[in-house]
Amino acid sequence: MRYTYLYILTLLMGASSANAQDSIERTEKMNVSIGSLTLSSVKVDEIKFPPSKKAPMHKHSCPVVGQIVKGVCLLQVQGEDPRILHEGDIFYEPADVPILHFDNYSETEIMEFMAYYLANGQGALTEILPAEKR
Repeated sequence: MRYTYLYILTLLMGASSANAQDSIERTEKMNVSIGSLTLSSVKVDEIKFPPSKKAPMHKHSCPVVGQIVKGVCLLQVQGEDPRILHEGDIFYEPADVPILHFDNYSETEIMEFMAYYLANGQGALTEILPAEKR
């Protein structure tokens, strides 16, 4: 009787585990080719901009993937059209390409985002560029 109880319990646990797996939903948000990049580290920063704050024109020595956590952002990568990013949106900044705009697009709310730097031993990951190059 005890073994029958354990057997039934095991079956029930397996069934509930399978149901939990069936309820997982996956949605691809971004798929960017980074070539044959070798990574030695991933640096993760949480960054907050006050209302109306505009990042200076800059570039990164490695690719950066990020997500807007709160607020609204104006992003423009050189060679691309400007985009408005909202909470939950994903962005990609390629290595060594100027970022013309990364601005908090709200005059009243903070903008918060996560940045994931895909690094391979680079020293400084962000370089501020002269404004006249914009």
